[in-house]
This record gives sequence, C-alpha cells and structure tokens, in this order.
Amino acid sequence: MPPKKEAPVVVDIESSDDEGSVEVVRRVADDDDRKPAISNAARIAAIAPPPPPPPAAAGDGLESRSFWKAGNYAVAPDMKLASDSSLLEYARVHPKFLHSNATSHKWAFGAIAELLDNAVDEIRNGATFVKIDKIDILKDNSPALLIQDDGGGMDPDGIRKCMSLGYSSKKSNTTIGQYGNGFKTSTMRLGADVIVFTRAIRAGRATQSIGLLSYTFLRTTGQDDVIVPMIDFDISGHWTEPIIYGSKNDWSANLQTILEWSPFASRGDLMQQFEDIGSHGTKVLIYNLWLNDEGIYELSFDDDEEDIMLRDEANQGSATSLNKRTAAVQAHISYRLRYSLRAYASILYLRKFTNFKILLRGKPVDQYIIADDLKYSKVVSYKPLAAAASKEVAVETTIGFIKEVDHVGICGFNVYHKNRLIRPFWKVTSDGSSKGYGVVGVLEANFIEPAHDKQDFERSSLFIRLEAKLKQILSEYWKSYCHLIGYQPPGFKAQKVQKGNLSPMGVETNAQKQSRESHHLASVYEGVQLNPSTVSVAANVRQVSIDGQSNNRKELSVNQPIVGSAMGSENASTNGIESMSLDQICDENLQLFMRLQGHKEKETELLEMVFFFFGIHNLFMQCD
Repeated sequence: MPPKKEAPVVVDIESSDDEGSVEVVRRVADDDDRKPAISNAARIAAIAPPPPPPPAAAGDGLESRSFWKAGNYAVAPDMKLASDSSLLEYARVHPKFLHSNATSHKWAFGAIAELLDNAVDEIRNGATFVKIDKIDILKDNSPALLIQDDGGGMDPDGIRKCMSLGYSSKKSNTTIGQYGNGFKTSTMRLGADVIVFTRAIRAGRATQSIGLLSYTFLRTTGQDDVIVPMIDFDISGHWTEPIIYGSKNDWSANLQTILEWSPFASRGDLMQQFEDIGSHGTKVLIYNLWLNDEGIYELSFDDDEEDIMLRDEANQGSATSLNKRTAAVQAHISYRLRYSLRAYASILYLRKFTNFKILLRGKPVDQYIIADDLKYSKVVSYKPLAAAASKEVAVETTIGFIKEVDHVGICGFNVYHKNRLIRPFWKVTSDGSSKGYGVVGVLEANFIEPAHDKQDFERSSLFIRLEAKLKQILSEYWKSYCHLIGYQPPGFKAQKVQKGNLSPMGVETNAQKQSRESHHLASVYEGVQLNPSTVSVAANVRQVSIDGQSNNRKELSVNQPIVGSAMGSENASTNGIESMSLDQICDENLQLFMRLQGHKEKETELLEMVFFFFGIHNLFMQCD
C-alpha cells in the first residue's frame, strides 16, 4: 500500500516570548478544501523541490571562499518565486541571511562548541560519545569536518525543526541549547555547506533522514529563498522505504538536488553513511570549509594529527626562539585554548562526564578541571538576587593561585553557564596592576543569560553586579593570600625611623637599623597562618648572596616576588623550606642582614683607607 500523501511542510513564524522562535506544522490539503490549517501568519518556504532557477550570470559564482567575504554577491532583482494559488503569501528568507546570521560567531571554535553542545544535550537520550574528525571528500579531495554522536537522533519532524530558523524544543533547565539558532550559525560559520544524516526511533517507528543546507547551491543557482532539500526513509521493516510527502516526483527532485550538491554521487553512497550510525544517532558533515585571507583553510588538520588547530591563531605563537617566561605563558592552557581545539574542549565543560567521551581525531579529550589544580584555594559563597520575585541562589566561586604562578602571571575568572564555559580567564582587574597576579577563579553563573554565540554574557544589570562582586572577591583573596607567593599585602608600609632614635650625629646606628629591620620582618609575617605540610614565605626584603670574595646584592621592588639564595634558587627544591619553622626563617634573614652590615662596614673602612693614602700621596707630590 503506497504511503499516504501529505502536503509540503511549511514553517510558521508566530509571535512568542522567545525571540525568533518558529513552529513547524503540517498543512493537509484535499480536493475540496485547500485552506491551510494554520493562522494567517508569515511563512517561510516549503521544503519542496524548487522551481528551475534562471541560469547564473557569468562570474556570479563564489567570489571568495573566505567567510567574512562570502556575503558579498549580487542579488538578481527579477527573481520571483513560482506562485501557487493554493498558498497564501508568505515571507521569505534570502540566502544572504544564512551568512549574516553566522557572523554572530567571531571565533571558529565557538561554532564547533555549539555542535558539541548539541551532542552533550543528547546525554539524556543515551549518548555516550561525540566524535570530531576530518574526512576527505572524494569528489574534489578537499577536507571536511565530521561531528557525530550516538544520541537519540532526529525523526522527520525533528530534522525539519533543526533546519528551521529559531525553533528550539530544548526547554529543560539542564540543556545548553535554548535559542534554536546554534546549528545554522555554527555550520555556516565553519563551511559553506552541511549535510546531516540521522536515525531515530519514535513510538516504535524507526526512521532515517537526510537534509542538505547548501549555501553554495543557493548562491550558484540564484535562489532568493532558503531551500533545504530533505528525504526520509522508514526502516522499521525488512527494507528501506521512502517516506513521501506530496508526490514521488517531489521526493525524487529532493534526492536529485542532494546528490548534485553534496559530496556523494549516488543513492548508494548516501545510504552507506548510515552504516556507522547504528540504530540511532546523528552525523553532521560540513564541507567546502572556509579559507582565511591568504587562501588557506582556516582550520588546520596537518599541524597535529591528534588535534584541530586554528591556523591564524597558532601562527602567532610560532616564534622559533622564546624566552623562558614567554614559553611558559604559551604553554599554559589559557593561551593554547585560542588555537588548539583539544585544549579548548578540555575545559569546555565544568563537571567531568561519567559515561560520555569527546573523541577528537580518534583520541579521547582529557577533561581538565581548573578548580582541582589551584594552590591555596578557597570557596567563596555568593547569593545574587536574580529578580525581585525570584529566590536567592547560592553561587560558589573557587579561587586560588595557578600552580605555575612562579613563572606565569595568568589570571582571571572562568565563568560557566549550565556546565558550559562562556568566558575563560576573564580578567576583572585593570591592565598593568599586579593585584591578582596568578589568581584564577571558577564559578557557574546560571542566573545570567549568555549571548547567542555563547562566548559572552548579555550586558545586563545582573552581569554588572557579578563583575563588581568578582572584583571584591579577588581583592579580598589577594589581600589575605598574596604573601604566600612573595607579594606585599596592599596597604603595608615599612616602619620609618623616628628622629628620637637617631645617634647624636643624626645618623641611624647599625644596631638601630638591625632592630628596625627585625621589626619590619615581624610585621610582614604577622597574622600568617602556616599549613602544616607547606610553609610558604614572602616578604619584600633585601636578599644578599655572598660568594666568598665579592658582595652581590639584589634589591627587590615592592611588587616582585622574592627570588634569591636565601629562599632557594628558581630550580632548587623547596623541601628544605617546607621543614623550617617561621622563627628559623626569620632568624636566617636577620643573620643575612647582619652579615650584609658587616661587609658594608668593611667596605667603608677600605674606602677611608683609600682616601687616606690618596691624600698622603697628593701631599708628597706637592712637597716635591
């Protein structure tokens, strides 16, 4: 029995609280009544075979494969959609909107993260992995980006909602996606074309569907409407049967369009793509990847066989000779996430997955939990009032020093939303300030809304209050703990020598100076609570290194950490320091000061002798 014919699918844009939300509905027509069973609202192009387009003008192909120039092409002024007396007038979306909509993603990794979010949201439907890899297109030997998961997949209605603009069925408090725009913006940001293969089981019916969103097809054929060819199959029985909406000719026309503009030349090639999907899951293949301004692929698959790099960002840090500090900064994850997808994916989610893996080019991504790798960490509770009628929610911020604080001054807060990283290493202090050196924080701020590209937050009053609160948390932590890494606490002032304590000649005596410096050390260490297993010492004191024959003295500024022989060299082990008590360390520093003073006295005596003999020498010269 042939499947029941149904009218084409149309997209009905209705007003709602969610900006840009749409609803996919079916319109069933019969011979007696062709009125649509929906309200008289603006509608966007049916996913049906398009009318034959006019021939493209000479030179009207893709002028540039660079994403930021892909929207620059002429629009044919005389393009008209074939009229159908049975259809009401409806608003159309020009293909240029696909490009302008995708410009919300300034960063290519942000677009990939959107697709990873879709897979992570499928954990609730049984997903255990998401795979990101590069495959080669046989038609033109070009690279393509593959993203595949084993989640619940999409039935024919689901894939149409996915391909529609602004529709989102994710209303859970735990799912990351919410705007219904991420798939379109992310895929079109990474490449000109995307083809989707998906399998699902709904109400005992197993289906598989294919959908093609091709910017190349729309531009080259001169379309003035977004046409998305799709075909569906029922695989519940022993063989695959097409699911036909409209007519067999419509179905065949959609298949022919997919074969002409996709990387696959035959129906058999298309069916082969389902072999590794299993009974349910989704495979997204993005091809005709964008190039940079130099005509090279924006994504680099060759620099690291286990990673995907952003070519332009990676080249900025490829200097052959780097000093030690610069090399340490570039090795830190806060720098590597700018160009390494493996580094970015490792911190993309706040909590570790229990039964889910991110497979990047065949190798699992090791999740890096920033809060677990901080020194002298503490948890600060903060209760923002999200709205006048809402309840207070406790937000816990973990703050501490990065373990590489001795060599790297990276700082900032990593702010997550619903487990997803939105702002990495957000610096809330002013540039040039030493406050917060090496201090990193982690928090999950579900009470504020992220921007559409999920790389920042909406600039609301809640966000401004959060920024002020983070500045306060940082300031209080720095004041209490900065001495542990060798910085002087804010507001600290060394004791000044009073006039009454000077010698009769108005000069501070050696004993008075040693006593003052002793009080100075005592005031620095006052109030320090020592960890039983680790004793970290800090003070802005004068360090002296004696090599036996010369006095090499180094004075440290008030904003630099202590480095020197008294505390051990940069490469020396800290085991000796850890076993010393606070009094022993203070005594050792006092002894160094006393030794320094002794050498200064000897230096003065030698200078006096030199001047004495020099005077005698001049006296004899005058006598002669």
